[in-house]
Amino acid sequence: MRAIWTGTIGFGLVNIPIKIYTAIQSSTLDLDMLDKKNHANIKFQRVNESTGRVVEWENIVKGYKYGDEYVVLEDADFEKASPEKSKTIDINEFVKEEEIDANFFDTPYYCEPAKGGERAYALLAAALKETGKVALGTFVMRTKENFCMLKAEGDLIEVIKLRFPEEIRATTELTLPKQTEVKPAELKMAVSLITQLTPKKFNIDKYKDTYSAALMKIIEAKAKGKTVSQPKFKMVQSKSKDLMDQLKESLETRKKVRV
Repeated sequence: MRAIWTGTIGFGLVNIPIKIYTAIQSSTLDLDMLDKKNHANIKFQRVNESTGRVVEWENIVKGYKYGDEYVVLEDADFEKASPEKSKTIDINEFVKEEEIDANFFDTPYYCEPAKGGERAYALLAAALKETGKVALGTFVMRTKENFCMLKAEGDLIEVIKLRFPEEIRATTELTLPKQTEVKPAELKMAVSLITQLTPKKFNIDKYKDTYSAALMKIIEAKAKGKTVSQPKFKMVQSKSKDLMDQLKESLETRKKVRV
């Protein structure tokens, strides 16, 4: 793996040199965009708006429109804005993970100690496990400030990118059921259904991307010149419109599946 960020974790006066790696990979198929007429690849080009000519990557710079003119920014300018955040994940506080709403979770990264940081890294991981807490901090990566959480998973410290509060949309524009009556009998039945669908031991490994595998079968069939028929899909619905009857039917269906 190739590190996407190198710097340090600031833990009080202890500085832990680290490297950060991408923790996730896509499971979707890599599809190309083609011309419908001859199946030639579609190429995206960076074109100068004034001349219409293609601009190579090495000649492209970033700029901010200030008034009527652009102010061009160089790599050094991004570090000048906050040199410490470009090189350090400064821990601001420690909290229980359950205090952080799931809406704030974004992207996970793996973090490993760089040379000389092994003992301090192990100490922080052990302290996080001992307290059952996670660390919150900020750092700059790819010209953007990131809010993050440091979490111990065994001997590993994960850096999980979080969303800033201002990035979470308010729910005020949604039409939600207010003061809707929930009948005790219906609630009891719904809880029973949840209990029935709760495994004794949760195993997340059973969840697979089955859609990509199914799509690959269609691709292989078409490559061999076979005609792929459209499978029939019918939404299974309860015959009754009564909520209590639907819950009862759901419970009975689950019982039959288990048998």
